[in-house]
Amino acid sequence: MRAEFQKPRGTQDVLPPMSQKMEHMRRIALDCAQRFGYFLVETPVFEQTPVFLRVGESTDIVQHERYSFTDSGGVNLTLRPEGTAAVARAYVENGMYNQPQPVRMCYYGPMFRRERPQALRYRQHTQFGAELYGSVLPEADAEVILLACAVVEEVGLADPVIRMNSIGCSICRPRYREALIRYYNQRQGELCQDCQSRLKSNPLRLLDCKIDVDIRENAPDIEEFWCEDCSSHYKQLVDLLSSTGRTVVRDPFLVRGLDYYTRTVFEISHPSMGSQAALFGGGRYDGLATTLDGPESTPAVGFGMGIERMLSAVEEKFTISSQMRIYVAHLPGFEGRSLVLAEQLRREGFAAESDLLGRSLKAQLRDAGRRSQVVVIIGGQEWDKGEISVKWLQDGVQTTIKREQLGDWLREKRENS
Repeated sequence: MRAEFQKPRGTQDVLPPMSQKMEHMRRIALDCAQRFGYFLVETPVFEQTPVFLRVGESTDIVQHERYSFTDSGGVNLTLRPEGTAAVARAYVENGMYNQPQPVRMCYYGPMFRRERPQALRYRQHTQFGAELYGSVLPEADAEVILLACAVVEEVGLADPVIRMNSIGCSICRPRYREALIRYYNQRQGELCQDCQSRLKSNPLRLLDCKIDVDIRENAPDIEEFWCEDCSSHYKQLVDLLSSTGRTVVRDPFLVRGLDYYTRTVFEISHPSMGSQAALFGGGRYDGLATTLDGPESTPAVGFGMGIERMLSAVEEKFTISSQMRIYVAHLPGFEGRSLVLAEQLRREGFAAESDLLGRSLKAQLRDAGRRSQVVVIIGGQEWDKGEISVKWLQDGVQTTIKREQLGDWLREKRENS
């Protein structure tokens, strides 16, 4: 195949069985969300570009990774690189701040970032997220984090670890920012190129660097700068999560990569992945909706979960209970009747198919072995006597039953398998 006909670099075709796992993951995530009272919202896959500039102009998403274009009407648009800003826009534009608070929402869909292709980093990836608007209390943060943990456990990773920090608020963070700049200015000549830039544009991101880790070890700790409200909020949140039996670890270097976060930031990890490997994360962003012309100081907290990364983490444990599939094979002259019987079985709630290529019975049975658990064979003298042959491929036993008994026979096999 010529290169111009192949899929774009950094993307993937999701084929069975991965497509089945993706769909199963979607159902698990949305079911967990609904149990917590979060209901699905869907926003466009592209927004006007200024919506995503609210993420922070110093972030990689805005600087390097946006898929932006100008349409024929001259409107500058961007494919959705993350879900939080889009949901915030929907919350404001649809007047959801006038609804009874808090408003609990979740989303599930594709995101687009022009990242450097590498393992589990696709330029189109799938993300599940939850957003809670309207509460400043630590109980709101706790609920969102507990929902995140519930999804992780539901897919097979028991006892996830919550790595957490507070990056302060507009009162205490400026003092910490000044102290951080003073410290890093003294080591400026030792910094990597990215940190040289971050020192001017977004100093908190210096703590997120994977290169200058030795330098950050002696950096000021933001805990020493928390105002009374931020300190109280963080300690109450830790107590709440601990009281539910969750493992909470404070990470003083956790800041997250987006500019809209305030106070709580967190990442969910699991011991099986190593101490620093995060599955996904989130936090509080009380001012985001306000920057999109929403009411003053609209409180919000949420998380975003990359589905491809989650499935990779539970690949061996993530099993799908497959539906029993039935293949209706036929002797010559019974092609139409096999199609009709397959349709009758589907109407009764079974998954059934029949031959569509005019193959011999031997070829049909070979095909059935690749596709199904049960083979129903129709035709010949048995059909004239009102009988059909059924074969359970798991044990290879073939038997003859009355046609009217087929539904009951299949249901019994399904319940006992």
